[in-house]
Amino acid sequence: MDKSFIEYIQKIEDIENRAKMEELLAWVSDQFPQLGTKIAWNQPMFTDHGTFIIGFSSYKKHIAVAPEKAAMDIFVDEIEKSGLSRTTQLIQMPWNKPIDYELLKRIIEFNIADKQECATFWRK
Repeated sequence: MDKSFIEYIQKIEDIENRAKMEELLAWVSDQFPQLGTKIAWNQPMFTDHGTFIIGFSSYKKHIAVAPEKAAMDIFVDEIEKSGLSRTTQLIQMPWNKPIDYELLKRIIEFNIADKQECATFWRK
């Protein structure tokens, strides 16, 4: 796992939350080994050919998943059906509930495919 990710994880105070974030980041790395990793805006991010794919942040009550608004718009119904809270830019996955890995996989796959021709970090 990316050294900067390990440093980020170690800052999470709650031991169970720390383990859950480590599991999540390792899962993304294992499922999508072609993705680059970096810490930016104080959050672990995954990139593809220099463009943003997904980011994660640790909060007191949840993990914030940031896939960009375009992906949020595509998956809004699935996010709502899964019972997860959201904003226009983020999905809030509570620490005390299982991570919806199938939903995350579809979102990441969408972003990778949708941003194949993207030459900027964020969509324009």
